[in-house]
Amino acid sequence: MVVGGVVMSSMALLVPPAEALTAREIMEKVDLLDTVDTMVADQEWTLIDKNGYERYRCTKAFLKEKSEETLGIMFFLSPADIKGTGFLVRDYRSGEKDNDQWLYLPALHKTKRIASSGRSASFMGSDLSYADMSKLVIDDWNYRLLGEEKIAGCKVWVVELLPKSPQVAERYGYIRSVFFVRQDIFTVIKEVHWMDKGHKIKYFDVKKLEQIDSVWVSTKIHVKTVQGKMELHQTILTLKNVKINENLDESMFTVRQLEKGL
Repeated sequence: MVVGGVVMSSMALLVPPAEALTAREIMEKVDLLDTVDTMVADQEWTLIDKNGYERYRCTKAFLKEKSEETLGIMFFLSPADIKGTGFLVRDYRSGEKDNDQWLYLPALHKTKRIASSGRSASFMGSDLSYADMSKLVIDDWNYRLLGEEKIAGCKVWVVELLPKSPQVAERYGYIRSVFFVRQDIFTVIKEVHWMDKGHKIKYFDVKKLEQIDSVWVSTKIHVKTVQGKMELHQTILTLKNVKINENLDESMFTVRQLEKGL
């Protein structure tokens, strides 16, 4: 979903607001502007369970945009028990073929390809799923504009997304989603996803948005999963040392590099 962009590349160029856009056109603009040649960032993860117990993880992520695909690779730096774990993703813009994802597990010296049917599962114990780690495929969804609101003084469009097929719903793990898109920069700053026939709901909130080298980057994101009135789990993701348009060779984004590590 868009949070894949958030985690790996959440950015949008500053553009003037448009008039009378359809819901799909809004999301197409989000997808179009959620691109940059390359990005490198340090990531700090705080995982909080329902009892308030916290776990911490550090990763380093690399992103490269091409005309027809987005390449991303992430390495876990800590804690010690998962250090060296790597995650590689290849997102295809056209949607004609499914995105590819691989997870390298150093303890087993094994690379596992993530099947489409398994992408609604939690990514490394966080509130993000494997599907969230990829960019949203525009053609997978039907769109409806629900209206406009203001969040933190900024006008946003409220866009509903419904999966086009049961297969899409299974892959993403969502039966309905609502995105809140800032009208001035076409950036998603909040998402709500209904899971498990609506019994669980996942909330994404961008807590900090920074402009780095003329690019808007979501540098702090809060994700939580709730069931009824019970908060099941939370994830706080913070991006630091963000570098835009670094020189990254395409060989960085291979299974060989995934297994080799940093």
